[in-house]
Amino acid sequence: MFFDHLELAPADPILGLTDAFKADTNPKKVNLGVGVYQNEHGVTPVLKCVKEAEKILVETEQSKSYLPITGLPDYGRLTRELLFGKDSALVSDGRAVTCHCPGGTGALRIAADFIYQQHIASRVWISDPTWGNHFQIVEAAGLKTERYPYYDRAAHALAFDRMLDTLEQASEGDVVIIHACCHNPTGIDPTPEQWDQIADFLARKKLLPLIDFAYQGFGKGLEEDAYGVRKILEKNSEVLIASSFSKNFGMYNERVGALTAVSATKEVGTNVLSQIKLAIRCAISNPPAHGEKVVITVLSNPDLRLMWEQELAEMRERMSRMRNLLAEKLKAAGAGDFDFITKQNGMFSFSGLTKEQVEQLRAEFGIYIVGSGRMCVAGINDENVDYLADAITKVVKGA
Repeated sequence: MFFDHLELAPADPILGLTDAFKADTNPKKVNLGVGVYQNEHGVTPVLKCVKEAEKILVETEQSKSYLPITGLPDYGRLTRELLFGKDSALVSDGRAVTCHCPGGTGALRIAADFIYQQHIASRVWISDPTWGNHFQIVEAAGLKTERYPYYDRAAHALAFDRMLDTLEQASEGDVVIIHACCHNPTGIDPTPEQWDQIADFLARKKLLPLIDFAYQGFGKGLEEDAYGVRKILEKNSEVLIASSFSKNFGMYNERVGALTAVSATKEVGTNVLSQIKLAIRCAISNPPAHGEKVVITVLSNPDLRLMWEQELAEMRERMSRMRNLLAEKLKAAGAGDFDFITKQNGMFSFSGLTKEQVEQLRAEFGIYIVGSGRMCVAGINDENVDYLADAITKVVKGA
């Protein structure tokens, strides 16, 4: 038989955690594992601006025919405006080309396929720790992977010097995956001064940046979160950027992402686009349409754009408030100094909890956190924060 030799694949660590959470009968259970935004009531909401855009689309959409392989031109232009700034020459000078991909994950896979198929590089450096899917995506495309240190566990900070020291071992032409903001899983981002050094370093070493930009607007703001991307582009003429609208538009299940490639000239950009289109054609043929059209509608309509920016700010500010509140309550409960949580950005926090402490939280309190200690702060709210702080305190103090 063809399939008899197959073994049961291990469960995805994040999705498996969600399944375990659903089966838990503890009425006070808390899920801080899944990486989606939740509001104060534990719901992942549909943004009001998205609902309004969908109403417009229902009334005006005339066809469900295929989109172009790259997606609609307006989608690419609006994506580049967010990445580079509306007044940037890269929005329309042809050096930067954008293709709609199914989510940030799809954009990363198309980027990896493009790198492999066109013999651009054979080795990709990935931060340690990183989003769990990075290694699988890169290796599935046929590329080799290396790790560079990112997290200083003792200081709960960026291991900046060790990161650059390790990347000195990279060869000219290697690819480096860089989180643009809201690093997953640590929540720790470089400072502007460190971004300046990273940009210079990449240029000096002649490395190709593949920037994973999944959380624009979830850190400090739309413009602030793009600082690293724009600084790298000042010093490096060729860059790949995988971006996503899953988080900042709350459209997780619509799979709305983009791969943007920046080349040194418009002529090279045209060639790059032609080859990325071949990779997309082979992988998915054409991108999905609904989410892309929602993004175009919101970003093109001044009223909906303002509504979106306000809703995005509310999400960002709620997560920041939960960080600060949890740190305050942990300190008040005698758990120790957790102020480092407040210095992290975005949806995730490296809590500093050990694997054993994480397992104890799940077994005794029904609190679900990824084994690495990564928690999704969007799952914290005013109703569960006291229970969470009390449980963490008991685990940390060995009570």
